[in-house]
Amino acid sequence: MTIKPLLGVSMAAAIAAVPLAGCQTLAPDYVRPAMASAAAWPTGPSYARLPGRTPPAAAADIGWADFFTDARLRKLIAIALENNRDLRVAALDIAKARATFQAQNAQLLPTINLSGSATLERQPSTTGPGNVVTRSGSIGVGISSFEIDFFGRLQSLSQQELENYLASEEAHRTSYLTLVSEVANAYTTLASDKDHLSLSQSTLKSQQDSLELTQRSVNAGTSTDLAVAQQRSSVETARGDIASYTAQIAQDINALTLYLGTSVPPDLLPNSLASIGEPRRIPVGLPSDVLLRRPDILEAEHTLKGANANIGAARAAFFPSITLTSNAGTSQALARLFKAGSGAWVFSPNLNLPIFDGGQNLANLRSSEADRDIDIAQYEKAIQSGFKEVADALAVHGTMAARMSAQTALVAAYQRDYDLSMTRFRDGIDSYLSVLQSQQSLYTAQQNLITLKASRMTNIATLYKVLGGGWAPSAPRPVAMASGAR
Repeated sequence: MTIKPLLGVSMAAAIAAVPLAGCQTLAPDYVRPAMASAAAWPTGPSYARLPGRTPPAAAADIGWADFFTDARLRKLIAIALENNRDLRVAALDIAKARATFQAQNAQLLPTINLSGSATLERQPSTTGPGNVVTRSGSIGVGISSFEIDFFGRLQSLSQQELENYLASEEAHRTSYLTLVSEVANAYTTLASDKDHLSLSQSTLKSQQDSLELTQRSVNAGTSTDLAVAQQRSSVETARGDIASYTAQIAQDINALTLYLGTSVPPDLLPNSLASIGEPRRIPVGLPSDVLLRRPDILEAEHTLKGANANIGAARAAFFPSITLTSNAGTSQALARLFKAGSGAWVFSPNLNLPIFDGGQNLANLRSSEADRDIDIAQYEKAIQSGFKEVADALAVHGTMAARMSAQTALVAAYQRDYDLSMTRFRDGIDSYLSVLQSQQSLYTAQQNLITLKASRMTNIATLYKVLGGGWAPSAPRPVAMASGAR
């Protein structure tokens, strides 16, 4: 049996006359809000040494595999992008938003159902002995509650879900970029703490040697027990730092393990800050070029577009809606189910014209307009926050060279001071207190230099993130974008 003969000529003509899409939606024309930030980055002493401003490519076009040059770090990032659970959730959010959009978009098309049933009934005969067996059945094809979208209500709702889906893709890209930056920073922090541990170990050895020298001086009568006690305090401080940095290194590896979503291969761990390859220099560009390509700002804009589309659905609620319900088929005894004259059909259009709803439609419209205005403010705030993040990173970058130079010179000065103090102490000119003070100052300056070197490297990774760094064709694509969420 085929379906078409059951529909009938009148039914087929009626369905053919139904448009599957309505007129243009009643949503207001979308206009991107003006940039809620300055047209140029701040200037002044903090921004004296910036990366090139007119490069051939924007930061968003530089893939992380091209930006980070350290081979071990690149392998760790690749592992994290494959296994990190937060990134996997973000990818699944895309799949969920895609399915929600498809479900909403499906309402623009009629739902066609095929139904059938059969009944076998046995009853005592009313005309004589025995029983009567009755067999009956029905089969039909129908369209249930299909709304003709004359005023674009369904189309507006579909557009809103599409924007939510696109926003989820940008949220995934934000998670992707954040993860890359976090792995790079954790890698740098681990290398920095290893340098701190090495410094503490070398300092402990030096101070133990000094303690032995001081003890011999006491035995020879050229020093005092006070000098021994003072030197022992420095030894114990270094021992405490060794224990502290040993624990911190373990915590750094634990952090990397969390980011990677799996154990960290020992051969991919950094040895020191000096062993990490320098990242590639990145361009800056104008705020309008940089900020409008950041994924968090693109996400905010898609959310704003969705709210704008929702206004169209709220406006359409003031106009009449027409829904169609239809059914065609046959219902007879099984022996006559497909014989001539057994068919039937029903076609039922319904008109709903809002006359009085107690202000519900108007309140819904005002609510959707308020949502749109809220999203405008949030979009502008996202731009302002992005501007601040870039400006802060540039301020640190612009002063980093001067800070590094000053701290390196300070370490050299304290090293010279310590050497002279030790010489004067050995010659009996000064007490050991001056040696101790110089030693503590040198140790602190060396620690600060290591911290500053790490800050310099994390600042470069932060710049890459806040400038909207992305992935280029030569860089590995995120798993969800390349092959779909898993």
